[in-house]
This record gives sequence, structure tokens and C-alpha cells, in this order.
Amino acid sequence: MISRSHTWDPPMDIYETDTDLVVRVEIAGMDEKDFSIELKNRQLLITGFRQEVPERRAYHRMEIRFGEFSISIELPASIETDQVLAVYGDGFLKVTMPKSQPRQILISD
Repeated sequence: MISRSHTWDPPMDIYETDTDLVVRVEIAGMDEKDFSIELKNRQLLITGFRQEVPERRAYHRMEIRFGEFSISIELPASIETDQVLAVYGDGFLKVTMPKSQPRQILISD
């Protein structure tokens, strides 16, 4: 018998482009309403619950996780928090976060 914890970590990629920091989570079989995404300071928290089909069955092998999951990521760059975009499709949750750009600060007289 396979015993699994109810809290699990789905596989993910974190990558950077010239302008964005992107987190891509592989999490099929969910709806957009099943996710919660929070960004606080430089910490991204993605939580959710993947529902198992309520059907009696005897597993021979069980690798697909169900139940509550949580991902906490310390972001390596400053982010424009008001421009974060999250999209869920084809079994992937993709969170795109524009990196803060350096800005010139003028000295007043």
C-alpha cells in the first residue's frame, strides 16, 4: 500500500527572461478557482486543492497526487507587483512577474 501526505509539491520551473520572472507549475485536473496566489514582498505563495474523483478503486500504482498543495518561492529579483499575471491552461499554471527596472532618481534643489 502506498501512503501519501495530503500536502504535496507539484513540479515547477522558475526562469527569467530579460523583462520577467516566470513560475510555471505542472498541475493538471484543476479549475482556476482551485488556486490561491499571493505575492508579499519577495515571497510568492501558491496554494490549492486538487480534488480526487470520489470513486471506489484499488490502485496497483498511484503516482498522481491529490489534496492540498503549497508552494512558497523566495523571488530572486524585485517585482512590479501591480503587473503580475497568472494564467492556467493545458495543465499548467503560469505566473509571469515583470522585473522592476532601475529608475533614475533626480536630486531636487
